[in-house]
Amino acid sequence: MDFAVVIPSRYASTRLPGKALRPINGKPMLEHVHRRACESRATEVVIATDDERIAEAAEAFGALVCTTGDQHRSGTERIAEAIDLLDWPDERIVVNLQGDEPAMPAALIDQCAALLADSDAALATLASPLRSEADFRDPNVVKVLCDGAGCAIYFSRASIPHPREPAGLQLAMESALHHHGIYAYRCGVLRRLVTAEPSAPEIAERLEQLRALDLGMKIRVGVPDVRPGPGVDTERDLVAVAQALSR
Repeated sequence: MDFAVVIPSRYASTRLPGKALRPINGKPMLEHVHRRACESRATEVVIATDDERIAEAAEAFGALVCTTGDQHRSGTERIAEAIDLLDWPDERIVVNLQGDEPAMPAALIDQCAALLADSDAALATLASPLRSEADFRDPNVVKVLCDGAGCAIYFSRASIPHPREPAGLQLAMESALHHHGIYAYRCGVLRRLVTAEPSAPEIAERLEQLRALDLGMKIRVGVPDVRPGPGVDTERDLVAVAQALSR
């Protein structure tokens, strides 16, 4: 299976400025993300960034860098420019590995790419069972509902499906999955996504994947055997990731 991994990375971050280069166990966070990608079966790994500091750091640890513009509103848009600059064909599979996921197991990168390669879906992603009622109610934990074929029906920050009665809470929690922010798509699908207008649900929820559903695209959802390690948004997350990687 031929697929590439693109890691979109920017220096600015509202909650943790410069987090791509923040040290974790003596190495920049971005280097750990790059290592996870290189441990996968990807035939090519690229870091896409508009920041010279990130580019210099990435080249120092041996990464291939694609320099993009600074106008992008999301990592998806940055990847779309990168695949055009690299002249990748529409049929090529690319995995979007976010630059703040240093504890994403390589096996999950492979699983996400394989899900897309083995189906007629436009996109593939991963999600795990919810671990607690607190996660079910947490708007920072994105939930996804799937149909019987394992394809996404809807993504939301809300507690979906809503339990009408207290007795329905457990059933609701078993119906939803905790979505992980990793995607696989063919380059042609990605090009179509970034040229489409954001949908109303996407704007309301601030979830890009809702644009794909609004366009009628099928999103295959896989459940990994191992949960990804913690992502990084805060100082506390840096400590948690350092501990996870040490283990």
